[in-house]
Amino acid sequence: MELLDAHLVPAVDGVAFGLLLFVVAAGLSLAFGTAGVLNLSHGTLYAIGAYTGAELSDGTWGGLALGLAAGTAAACVAGAGLSAATAPLARRGHLAQALLTFGLALIGGDLLIQFFGADELPVRVPEALDSSVNLLGHRYPAYRLCFIVMAVLLAAFGTWVLTRTRMGAAVRAAADDPQMLAATGHSPRAVHTGVLAAAGALAGAAGVLGAPIIGPGPGTSETVLMLSLVVVVLGGLRSLWATFFAAVAVGEVQTLGVSVAPELAPYLLFAAMAAVLVLRSRFAEPTAAGAGHGSEGSGPDPVARIRGLLAGRLPGPERPSARLDRPPGHDRAPAWSSRLPGRAAWWQAAPLLVLLVVLIALPALLDAYSISLAGSALALGLLAISVTVLTGYAGLPTLGQTAPFAVGAYATANLADAGWTVGPVQIVLSALAAAVFAAVVGPAVIRARGTTVLMITLAIGELTGAVVNQLKSVTGGADGLVGFPATRALWGGEGMLEESELYNYALVVAVVAVALTLLVLRSPAGKLLTGTRGAEARMRASGHPVGRYLLVAHVCAGALAGVAGSLMVTVQQYLSPADVGFEIAAFALLAVVIGGTTSVIGALLGAGLIVATRDWVAGSWPGHGPLLLGVLFVATVYVLPRGLAGLRSGGPGGGGESGRPSGTTGAPGTPGAPGISGDPGGPRGSHGSDSAAAEEQPPSVPAPTRAGKASP
Repeated sequence: MELLDAHLVPAVDGVAFGLLLFVVAAGLSLAFGTAGVLNLSHGTLYAIGAYTGAELSDGTWGGLALGLAAGTAAACVAGAGLSAATAPLARRGHLAQALLTFGLALIGGDLLIQFFGADELPVRVPEALDSSVNLLGHRYPAYRLCFIVMAVLLAAFGTWVLTRTRMGAAVRAAADDPQMLAATGHSPRAVHTGVLAAAGALAGAAGVLGAPIIGPGPGTSETVLMLSLVVVVLGGLRSLWATFFAAVAVGEVQTLGVSVAPELAPYLLFAAMAAVLVLRSRFAEPTAAGAGHGSEGSGPDPVARIRGLLAGRLPGPERPSARLDRPPGHDRAPAWSSRLPGRAAWWQAAPLLVLLVVLIALPALLDAYSISLAGSALALGLLAISVTVLTGYAGLPTLGQTAPFAVGAYATANLADAGWTVGPVQIVLSALAAAVFAAVVGPAVIRARGTTVLMITLAIGELTGAVVNQLKSVTGGADGLVGFPATRALWGGEGMLEESELYNYALVVAVVAVALTLLVLRSPAGKLLTGTRGAEARMRASGHPVGRYLLVAHVCAGALAGVAGSLMVTVQQYLSPADVGFEIAAFALLAVVIGGTTSVIGALLGAGLIVATRDWVAGSWPGHGPLLLGVLFVATVYVLPRGLAGLRSGGPGGGGESGRPSGTTGAPGTPGAPGISGDPGGPRGSHGSDSAAAEEQPPSVPAPTRAGKASP
């Protein structure tokens, strides 16, 4: 009884907090489960309502009603606008939607701060509710009890609308069978717009009513979004009541959990989110996946293309007619000539060589500050390349690559603090630590598909962020690490302190890392990895251990991210949690989309553009960095659907330096790119490849046999 008495107020607080999350998450679940929109700006819709309600609140019932009406209407209009913004992306998958809505969230957050100010706004509730009542011998705020009642009534009303009304039937039909809905005379597009408008209205109303609980201020939208994503993942998309109970559980962890077990509470939410996603992915057997991009009849078999490419490198029987056509004395070319790169190879390598020349010349052209930004861009570029390996080649879109990036970064900082200041040693040990981390979490990632991969990697990234904030003896907590000895380029050298020295060191490391990455991606192993993305079922049927390929790719990408983290620490000479947070993961994914999801050089260029926008362009317009980055996100999604590599190729089968098979360019969800399906158990690469149909199918060779080896 004493235990219940001690924790009664936190427990009731948890119910109120959870029900607030339920109202927000109900809208997010409605948008994703019914309209198919992965809306990462949903927290901004909450912030719109919260700011509006706080601005109009004056401590009267009229002020509360006016704020509720205005905040709900403003968020509703924003939701309808979101429907128009995402309509052109309907066939491009959820990754493009995620990037677009994240960019819109950056723009909206900047505009809210510019309009309402950077300080948290006070909220004045009606006097009748601005008091406390007796709850089992404890004083408890009357407003929160009132909010609990309103949220329960809203859950009951929402369930009734979705299950008992014609409007709810139309919404369910729009999700399950839009063609049949259109045949009945209803417009699926209108229903789609209405659903997103209703989701926005729910978030806006939650913002107005929940402002006394989660007040309007900087960081509000990010907090609400992350917690709402956890609720949606735990509760699923099928039932409002499941979302209701999941929201209450999350609320209890955030309040009662902090009171009972403060050392565990930061990890519980995202650990539970990752566990639920992994368990769900276990029920969706990857071997049941479809044929990948090219379904039967939609184009040539990607595995046949891979076998043809490999067969073309092997000596084979020579046609007699070919020998007769040769001039005398030319029966055999010199052996050394076959090793020289051809014109096509030089053409593909030209952009990389031009970029290398420009990077070498930068120290002579830029000031010290700009040189330091260039070094940071190289570090972010390596992180983006690791995302390219996973997203473009393995078909595993990730929002959590900052986790091995953080492992490498903090490993380097602690090694330097312990006296291990030699650069190559730091690079190798950081890459090894990040690879071990990737190997540990890899099995939880590689079996998932589509949007589930995004959510699992997001949870892993957030769990890593929680560890960074809590493990102060290693990471310095929220204060970060600073003051550790400078890195030495080689044994016996001095610590690098000048920007030009740090940049040259970063450039050498980046060149070596990029060269190794390109060698692997151009090798038969890289082509097999591409095959696992494009035709997983066929690869499994032919005896290939697809799971092993994906795990190796995940480990190698993790090692590359660890190198990027080590490089970032060396260049910056300090490290904070913000350097390895969710925003950096989104920037790395954006850099990949800017460059083209299978373009290594494109990822480097995308990272450079992001750093220049965030730190250089924004310097001339102080306080508007998020706005500029948001515009960059939005412009990239619309203007560069296949990235810079698509512009260079000039066609669907364009090559680039990556060595990929033609027909695999473009952003995920676009023709010829990894499909990002909203179904957690959906097939990998479920969208057809338009470009593959135009290719001539090479002759196939016998499939490799691996008797006695079961595909994982």
